[in-house]
Amino acid sequence: MADQLPVDPNDVVMTGENSFIRLSADGGKTVKDRVSHWRVLWSPSGQGHTLFIESPLTGARPRIYSDNAGVTRFLQRTIETMLHKPFADESLPIVEAEFERTGNSLSTVEERVLSADDEIILSFWDLMAPFILAVPPGVMDRPLGVYSTFIPARGAQLAVNDEAATGKVFLMDRFGKPASSCCLAWSESWTRPPK
Repeated sequence: MADQLPVDPNDVVMTGENSFIRLSADGGKTVKDRVSHWRVLWSPSGQGHTLFIESPLTGARPRIYSDNAGVTRFLQRTIETMLHKPFADESLPIVEAEFERTGNSLSTVEERVLSADDEIILSFWDLMAPFILAVPPGVMDRPLGVYSTFIPARGAQLAVNDEAATGKVFLMDRFGKPASSCCLAWSESWTRPPK
């Protein structure tokens, strides 16, 4: 252990946040509303925000909102293709939007997305104990690794233009830690083996 270097040997793909909401009408057997919110602090395509959403509130197909289209396409090609393939469809148009966070991590956190036509609010509350997810490249047959601080929420809401989704948060075990289907995922870095 003494000769182990305190630096991960892998290359950094991106670092930032990827909080998510997954709501269900049947206790988690199926997901009715799915949202992936990215706040990218560094990537080869720069920094910015992207919201991927798939919900009855926004129609049948996934939608994408962003303030940096290059970051969005980068996320689609590298990470969303592993997480949720419908979000990785690069034929989907990108809606220009502004992003803002309000609240605080000890009570309620809200992520707000505002475009010319839509206001989308993700709310997280009744937050559980945080834990660090550490998945090196190659684990679970994924070419990329991820290290992230998960703060699961017992309560969460998705609202689009003042209409709230009817799906509910469902509790779950995530690698032996109490968690839920809705998490703030902060201090998140994705890595790949060095070339």
